[in-house]
Order: sequence, then structure tokens, then C-alpha cells
Amino acid sequence: MITLGTARAPPGGADTGRLEVGETRDGSPVGLPVAVINGADDGETLYIQAVSDGDELNGLGVVRRVVPRIDPTELSGAVLVVGIVNYFAFQVAEHRNPIDDRKMNRGYPGEADGTTSARIAHATFQAAKRADLVIDLHQGSTSRMINETRVRCGVRHHRHGDCLQLAKVFGCGYVLDIKGPDGQLARAAPDQGIPTIDPELGGAVGWDEESIRYGVDGVFNVLRHYGFLDGDVDVESQVRARGFDQYGSPAGGLVRFEPELGDRVSAGDTLFEVTDVFGEDKGTVTADADGIFWRTRRLPQVAAGEYVCSVGTNVDRY
Repeated sequence: MITLGTARAPPGGADTGRLEVGETRDGSPVGLPVAVINGADDGETLYIQAVSDGDELNGLGVVRRVVPRIDPTELSGAVLVVGIVNYFAFQVAEHRNPIDDRKMNRGYPGEADGTTSARIAHATFQAAKRADLVIDLHQGSTSRMINETRVRCGVRHHRHGDCLQLAKVFGCGYVLDIKGPDGQLARAAPDQGIPTIDPELGGAVGWDEESIRYGVDGVFNVLRHYGFLDGDVDVESQVRARGFDQYGSPAGGLVRFEPELGDRVSAGDTLFEVTDVFGEDKGTVTADADGIFWRTRRLPQVAAGEYVCSVGTNVDRY
């Protein structure tokens, strides 16, 4: 029998339930939706979580499609899923937990008696530590973004190669291989010896079917490649960026982008122009280095100095 919160599944079975992580302001219990899929045969454990940031819903779309499609009688090992991590932020469609104004994916490994975010991080980290592989599903929040997978442990980490291979198997096509901030699950879990990736499934807030399909395909690639399910996977080389240049606006106004997301850019190429409301030019920004046009703001209006776009640099294939 494998359990996660109130979900209990015998070999060859599956169940859903709730993982209690605290109480609301009226004393009602808070339970995160969880699923356990316990394979008929022995094997490793995969942990998946989504909605660490409350307005990043594409991961939830992946979970909703993946869990019903996994037949436990055909599975070797187990899959543990937390469908919504940032409970409070999800309820109000906000990025950060409104109770303590914390970004959830900066609080791992968490604290059992800490803030609401720290308690959720602690509970979900205990679940993640039971796994052999971890997938933490994200998206670009309010930005427009290519579908990519992030390896956040840093190139000198003893699990870096395993994380990079997991990202390659997931197969979004693009990988950002840069050490992440302290407190990210994709930083904390490798420290426990668990290869972990952080797929960023598009962006722009909402429910993007194309990005969700990337995520579903990626999860099943992992399940097949690592022996949870039968089937072959064509593991293809990925475009990897090991640097990330961010660009702000030189003036207030409206932005018009020159390249499309995913385009190759060269140093000196125009990235965007800024005009006033009547179309008069107020400034042009060019790329500092060669790379991939990776991410942009969603809305065109900007203030002077406000973030506009990012270019992935130091690009190769692996």
C-alpha cells in the first residue's frame, strides 16, 4: 500500500485524496489535492507537482490529462502527484500566497511550523523526497514564453548530469541550464540526490492547450524512458541556453517586437522598438549577444526601465 495524505493505493491501484497542510482563517483544514498511482510491478517513484505559483495553470492542465491516462496495472513503480501546491494563491488566481505574501518556489525545503507557504513547502518536500525523479511543472506567469525545461541545480552539482538527462528526455526542445535561486524545489531536491526538472510550459497566464500538450508528452516520455511504462522514446538533442540576458525599456510607451519567440538573434539585431501612443519612435533596443529570443512581456505598454524581454545566451545543443 502506498499512501499520500488520504490517498491510498494497493499494487495495481490508484486513488485520490487530500494532503493536509494547515488551516484557513476560520479554522477549516487545508488539503492539497493529491493522487497515488501504485504500479502492479515494482519500480522507481516519480513525483509530480503543479501550481506552485497560483496563476500558473498549465501544469494543472497536464496533471488533469496525465493521471487518468496512467493504467496502474501496466505501471512499474509509482507516481505521486500534488495537483495544486499553492492552495491559497490558486483560490484567488494570484501568483504569490496572499496569506503571507510569499512566492512558494522560494521556500523549499520548508518548515513544519513556519508560515503557511513554509508549511506547504515542507509537506510537499516530504512527498518529493520519497521519489527517484521529480517534475515540478511551471509556466511563464504573466510573460509570453517558449516551452522550455529548467535545470536549476548548477553545473557543479553532483546531480547536474542526471537532471540534464531528465530535461532531455522530457523533450520540450529548449533547456535553460542556469543555477536557480535558493528555495526552489529544483535546487533542494537534487541536494537530496533526486534528479529534478522545472518545465516552464509557455506563459501569459491562463490555460494554453499547446503548452499543456508539451507537458503531457514530456511526462509520458519520462514514464517510458525510465521504465515506468512500456514503450520507446526518441530522445532528441535540445537547444540549451546557459545564460540569460534581460532587457528593459529605454522610455515609456508601447513596445513592438522584431523577432518571434524562439528565433535566433545575433548581437546588434533589433529586439524591440518603443513608440508613443501616436507611433512616434522613442527608442530601439538591440541584442548584446547572440542567442534565442526566449521571453517577453505580455502587454505592450511599458514605463521607462520596465522589463520587456529576455534572450537565452551561451547556446549549444546537447
